[in-house]
Amino acid sequence: MPLPSRLSSLMPALLGASLLLGGCQTVNTTQGGTVGVNRTQIMSPLVSGQQLEQQATLTYANLLTKETQKGDLNPDPAQTARVRRIASRLIPQTAVFRPDALKWNWQVNVIRSNQVNAWCMPGGKIAIYTGIITQLKLSDDEIAAIMGHEIAHALREHAREQASEQSLAQIGMVGAVLAGAGQNTVNAAGQLYQLGIGLPHSRTHETEADRIGVELAARAGYDPRAAISLWQKMAHLGGSKPPEFLSTHPSATTRIADLQIYSAKVMPLYQQGKRN
Repeated sequence: MPLPSRLSSLMPALLGASLLLGGCQTVNTTQGGTVGVNRTQIMSPLVSGQQLEQQATLTYANLLTKETQKGDLNPDPAQTARVRRIASRLIPQTAVFRPDALKWNWQVNVIRSNQVNAWCMPGGKIAIYTGIITQLKLSDDEIAAIMGHEIAHALREHAREQASEQSLAQIGMVGAVLAGAGQNTVNAAGQLYQLGIGLPHSRTHETEADRIGVELAARAGYDPRAAISLWQKMAHLGGSKPPEFLSTHPSATTRIADLQIYSAKVMPLYQQGKRN
């Protein structure tokens, strides 16, 4: 769909103002590894990585307290031991991408919930929900794929990058208002930002996490091809999904095709680990 001419001319100005006013920095939070994730990232000094990590620590502690009170934190000792054993093999491999991650205060817990979900907060605070383990009947290799993916988000500081982009966009919007742009134009610019930058970058984050995740798993001695079977299972869960260009995540088809390439790329690491 072609953009209105005024909006087309306004967006570069908005983004330029965002970058200028935000005093952004270009960084690469991780080394490339075998999978070669080398994308330069834009971080705003308005968004502190240390601040995000402190906030994550507090949020995680509060969550654990709440889940403990409900009786839903680590309800099955054997299941928790299984998840922590897998994590204990993955975490040392993070040094390949960023050596400082070995010094993080890693925590790994299982939460009883029907949600098919798992996550890793900044600084290495991990939670995996029982729903994803039981509903998908996950193997150890598939759990490693999930945890490797979530750990990769933390290594790449995707949360900080996303917050930086949003803060810069907000600065640009304020600049547009001060420059006399009408509300309709500003709203349209916000939608354009989401379609042209926000959602594509979110999908890029997911792809990077997939690629780094399979390398972490392979180096830890887990079959990286399990990421493919994992997403095949996820695709069969059903439910309506938006078109890929309107989604924060790549489609299952796109994801599986990419994982087939990158799991093959790291297979020598897995095979080498099996021989040792």
